[in-house]
Amino acid sequence: MTDFSPEIQVAIARTRDDVARLHEELVRYDLVVWTGGNVSGRVPGADLFVIKPSGVSYDELGPENQILCDLDGNVIENTPGWERSPSSDTAAHAYVYRNMPEVGGVVHTHSTYATAWAARGEAIPCVITAMADEFGGEIPVGPFAIIGDDSIGRGVVATLTGHRSRAVLMQNHGVFTIGKDAKDAVKAAVMAEDVAKTVHISRQLGAPLPIAQSAIDSLFDRYQNVYGQSASTSSATAATATATKGTSK
Repeated sequence: MTDFSPEIQVAIARTRDDVARLHEELVRYDLVVWTGGNVSGRVPGADLFVIKPSGVSYDELGPENQILCDLDGNVIENTPGWERSPSSDTAAHAYVYRNMPEVGGVVHTHSTYATAWAARGEAIPCVITAMADEFGGEIPVGPFAIIGDDSIGRGVVATLTGHRSRAVLMQNHGVFTIGKDAKDAVKAAVMAEDVAKTVHISRQLGAPLPIAQSAIDSLFDRYQNVYGQSASTSSATAATATATKGTSK
């Protein structure tokens, strides 16, 4: 087995756990059928990532059969699961990790509504506030590319570099999402399918109303930088609770 430091061994094990568990979310949110789709996660502190094996049922996935690869997509021999073939999208994931160092997770699905937009080669317009929050604008379309080499990865990187969206509709294929980690990329995949469905239904009722770019910018900034619980807010809340408890009678 490759001689990794104890710290990297721990990081690999955690990434295996996370990636295996997050595949369950693809099933939970009806983003995949049969064995299609995949999640990968970058190993913190190493030029490595973990991805699912090819053609294995989701109910058979576990940390022990996730496959460890280098950033060229080569399987690391003599590590758990290495005898299996990795996902057919491994080269695409590897290309994203090599060229987008800020990305810590990649997800691919053929979720129904988002893939329907991809089949039309049409970007999903930003006409609901949830899209402005999550994607900062439209979900763009990437080029048609053949599965098996890094062509899809090239299309993902070319489309999303400099774009707010963490999702891309690869023409005639499906959805790829990126995130700061694997969980973040899964969230983007869930939200991409949700907004794809909503905007599709809206268009059946008539022409969706546009949102002004200034409002999109404001919504995106609020959601990305204000919404939720920050570490400082959580610490202040805990401190207040402690002080209140100490002075109560």
